[in-house]
Amino acid sequence: MALLRCNDYGFECPFVSEGDIEHVIEEFGKHTEEEHGIDYSREALMQFIMRKQN
Repeated sequence: MALLRCNDYGFECPFVSEGDIEHVIEEFGKHTEEEHGIDYSREALMQFIMRKQN
């Protein structure tokens, strides 16, 4: 189970993605690209998830 919140990464945005890792990577990546103009790589998003779990 993974969880990423936009406001944890400097955005004033209520978006939260939660679920299995692949779902969160896809959903959060799509959101940040479409809403914030930032195209995070799959590897960067995986690092975000790994850091949050520690």
